[in-house]
Amino acid sequence: MNDATQHARRSLVDRATSALRDVPDFPSAGILFKDITPLLADGPLLADVTQAMAAPFRDQGVTQVAGIESRGFILGAAVALHLGVGFVPIRKPGKLPWKTIRRAYTLEYGTAELEAHVDACASGSRVLVVDDVLATGGTAEAACALVEAVGGTVVGCTFLLEIGPLRGRDRLRDRVVRAVLVT
Repeated sequence: MNDATQHARRSLVDRATSALRDVPDFPSAGILFKDITPLLADGPLLADVTQAMAAPFRDQGVTQVAGIESRGFILGAAVALHLGVGFVPIRKPGKLPWKTIRRAYTLEYGTAELEAHVDACASGSRVLVVDDVLATGGTAEAACALVEAVGGTVVGCTFLLEIGPLRGRDRLRDRVVRAVLVT
């Protein structure tokens, strides 16, 4: 990386980090929630962050972006636009209007499930999975399993923020994983 590129990257990291808000004890006691809504409210920063999320995958033949409900929808749709590809919603159960497939997973404060339409990805699709935060990796792991179960190939996973001490990468160890911010 040249000096100008390093400066731009450092500037983006600083701007994005300062736009995050910590919310203690949400959604349950002992959890420090990273609220990205102040970042979402800043149009130029949102554009820069989603461009940075897309950049490592620009030449990887991505044909679709799968965004995980709910903040992954916002970031994923923008990443899809940067890459010029379609968007696949990965949702909580009962939110998609057609035939679905479901995967259960664990997260740092409980268990949950995700669904995708059975025809979300055509055979041979090259899919980039997007979410706001990589914590324990359960959500992203379930989303990758759904993409593969409906015929797609996961090219990689990209996140706004990775919480390193929670070791989410360990659950995605055979995947290409990128994050704009790492704590």
